[in-house]
Amino acid sequence: MLAGQVMGLAACLSDHLEATFTQSYGPEARGGACSAQLIISDKQIHYPYVRNADILVCMSQTGYEKYRQMLKAEGTLIIDQDMVRSVEGATGDVFPVPATRMAEELGRKMMANIVMLGFVTSVTEAVSLKGMLSSVADSVPKGTEKTNIAAFNKGYDLGQAMLKARMKKAAARL
Repeated sequence: MLAGQVMGLAACLSDHLEATFTQSYGPEARGGACSAQLIISDKQIHYPYVRNADILVCMSQTGYEKYRQMLKAEGTLIIDQDMVRSVEGATGDVFPVPATRMAEELGRKMMANIVMLGFVTSVTEAVSLKGMLSSVADSVPKGTEKTNIAAFNKGYDLGQAMLKARMKKAAARL
């Protein structure tokens, strides 16, 4: 939920885009599938719920199984590779990210969502880097800004490295 809020704030306040954010928790709340839906547009948004997602970020197997049908066939699927083991039926771009593992290496498993935000910012460019850094710093608990920015940067750097590797691979095929 925090990740969607952070990105939505960056879109509106820093990038001057339109954004809507909705969230829902299953009856199981903690540990179960939840959904944070964020729409970002340069035009007015008339309906606040995602019907066909361009990007789907899944940080649990249950979440993937419950929400995968929302992703467009040519959409971008970004998964926490340690938490989502099977992406059966996935089409389009799939990016496996070791977000939880990277957050654990930083000493805080709870920052996996911030690592993932960095990665999403890097590979999708849906929101500016400057806006996201500002939004992360403003949204996390006081005293944790530096560690959260470090987590964000780890995810961002991984995204840049993956994109570069994909470009090299594509160029080698030509």
